[in-house]
Amino acid sequence: MPDSAIIYLGLKGSVLALDRTTGRQLWAAALKGQGFVSVLVDGDRVFAATHGEVFCLDGATGDLLWHDPLKGYGWGLVSLATAAGCTPPFAAAAEEERQRQAAAASAASAA
Repeated sequence: MPDSAIIYLGLKGSVLALDRTTGRQLWAAALKGQGFVSVLVDGDRVFAATHGEVFCLDGATGDLLWHDPLKGYGWGLVSLATAAGCTPPFAAAAEEERQRQAAAASAASAA
């Protein structure tokens, strides 16, 4: 199946691949945690970042090709880029705002 027939989703610490036509799940790869996942597709590779770590998956199977824990960089939101493209900046900005609002609500309820 060509990559153009697949939709890749990053959510809850996982990446999922769906058939673009039917919506049928083709594969799922649990990465780490339950949080936001940045995803970038470049050719036959899916790059994903979550919990301060980056993963490279095979786009057709979801098999893990490599992983880098990015030691010393913390858990901030990650944007990904290759010569072919980059993750949309609005997705990370929206997640950052959601986290800020959740922290503010938690602080307000604790007061």
